[in-house]
Amino acid sequence: MAHFRSLLLLALFTFSGVAVEATGPGDNGFVGLRDNYYRNSCKDAEKLIKKAVQAELAKNLKHAAGVLRMHFHDCFVEVTQKGVYDPMWIQSMNSLEDRGFEVIDAAKAAVEAVCPGVVSCADILAYAARDSTVELNGTGWAVQGGRKDCTVSLASRAEAELPPPMFEVSQLIDSFARRGLSARQMVVLSGAQTVGVGFCDKFVSRLYDFNSTFFTDPSIDPAYATELKNICPQHSFNTSIEVFMDVITPTSAGVFEANYYKTLQEHKGLLTSDQSLFDDSRTRAVVTSLLNNRRFQKEFGKAMRAMGAVGVKTVGQIRTKCSAVNE
Repeated sequence: MAHFRSLLLLALFTFSGVAVEATGPGDNGFVGLRDNYYRNSCKDAEKLIKKAVQAELAKNLKHAAGVLRMHFHDCFVEVTQKGVYDPMWIQSMNSLEDRGFEVIDAAKAAVEAVCPGVVSCADILAYAARDSTVELNGTGWAVQGGRKDCTVSLASRAEAELPPPMFEVSQLIDSFARRGLSARQMVVLSGAQTVGVGFCDKFVSRLYDFNSTFFTDPSIDPAYATELKNICPQHSFNTSIEVFMDVITPTSAGVFEANYYKTLQEHKGLLTSDQSLFDDSRTRAVVTSLLNNRRFQKEFGKAMRAMGAVGVKTVGQIRTKCSAVNE
């Protein structure tokens, strides 16, 4: 995922928008999000989704990061009604080679076979994001259900709503605040980048002709900058070579842990929006506190619950297929 924020860090995949109807299959007349939402209408929904997610990730664990990224996007761009597989939206995801669409399709099929027309794609994505985190050795959290899927697509606006990789702390704080999320939650959610990757086009501007004073961004560890230059030559805008966000434990699929923050402490944050979290005095203490993996895991689950409630709307549907709006 080139960047969970633009990821975690993006979209934002979107099924939802997020939308919640007053009534409909699965909500038992309850308005809004709640835990154990499908307890009466599809009691095994979460188990079915978890089993499908595990089966798909056993084939390709890299898709776990893609699922996380999709959920971030689905929640973060709450002002945009999208269609999860809308062609324009897929183009906005072109920096993520392994998107994880197959995971959501498999989970939807598993649920539809038992409870047709009950569980929304948006909820499936929320549950799958939690289950994917667990498969990456992260800690799970209770996920609320009750979202509905969108009925229109304005995916061309999605990318404009996401914080770009060159954002600094002030811009990040403002962007998250507009969604009702605090500066601390922003730093916590950024930790999902620990299983992310970046591509040359997202950070090459930090390596060459940075500004009139410095050829290379001085906030980058010199040895790390040299390493990145070997990967991304000047004037290179490669979008296929993956560079791991977590340089402490870089693996093909990633391990969900707090080492992302240690990377920032060592001035090896790949993107400006990453490294600025440690370099800015307003968020440095938060980064330092999250070096404790147990604390990070606990706070991440809470922040994901908060993000999952962003932008709840009042109209929507339960898609039969996540790739298309119901006719």
